[in-house]
Amino acid sequence: MKQCMAVSGVFFVLFVLMHSYGNLKILAGPEAYNEYAHHLRTFLMPILPYEGLLWILRIVLVVLVLVHMGSAIHLWMRGRKARGAAYDKKKNILNNYAARTMMYGGIYLIIFIVFHLLHFTIKAVKVGDTANYSVTATQNIHGEAVPAAPWNMMVTTFSPENWWALVIYLIAVGCLGLHIAHGVWSALQTMGWLRGNTRRLIVPLSGLIGALVFLMFAIPPVYLMVTQPAPIGL
Repeated sequence: MKQCMAVSGVFFVLFVLMHSYGNLKILAGPEAYNEYAHHLRTFLMPILPYEGLLWILRIVLVVLVLVHMGSAIHLWMRGRKARGAAYDKKKNILNNYAARTMMYGGIYLIIFIVFHLLHFTIKAVKVGDTANYSVTATQNIHGEAVPAAPWNMMVTTFSPENWWALVIYLIAVGCLGLHIAHGVWSALQTMGWLRGNTRRLIVPLSGLIGALVFLMFAIPPVYLMVTQPAPIGL
C-alpha cells in the first residue's frame, strides 16, 4: 500500500506541475491562455475526439486520487490498530507541520477537486456572471475562432466581488503545497531512494517543489484579482 500511495503521489505531482504551468499562460493575456486551452482540447484530433486528451487526463487524475486516498486510509487504519488509540494522544505523532496537516489538508483537497471539476469542467457550479461561461463567445487567434470561455471563466471567478472564491482556491493550493512538500520526500523514502547521503538534499528540495507548485497556482488568480481584466468575445 505504501508503494501504491508513493507511485500515485509522484504521478499526481507531475500532473499538477503540468497544470500549474498551463495556468501561468494567464499572465500572457487572453490570446495565449485561450490558445493553450484550445490546443489541449484539439490535441491529437481526429484520432481523439474534441477534448479527448482532457478527459483522459481527468479520468487518470480521479483514479490517482482514489488510489492515493484509499492507500492513505488503509495505512492510517492499520497504523492506528497496531499502535492503539493511546499513541494518538502523543505530541510527537508526526515530525513537522506539513506532516501533521496531511490528512486534514488531503480531505480539503478532495472536496476542492470535486468543486473544481463541477465548476470549470462540468460547469454545474458557476461563480460570477453566468454569461462568461458561454461556449459561443470566441476570440480570433491566427485567423481561427477560438472559444473565449477559458479566459472569461477565470476572469469572472477571480473578480473582486467573488473574493471568497480566491480564498477557497488559495487555501486549496496551500494545502497542496504542504502535501507535496511532505509527500515527495516521503514517496522517495518509500521507494528506497532516500538515504542518509541524499536526505539533506531531497527534503529541502521537496519543500521547494511544494512552494513552487503553490506559487505557480496562486499567482494567476491573484493577478486577475488585482488587475481586473475584462472578459472578451461577449
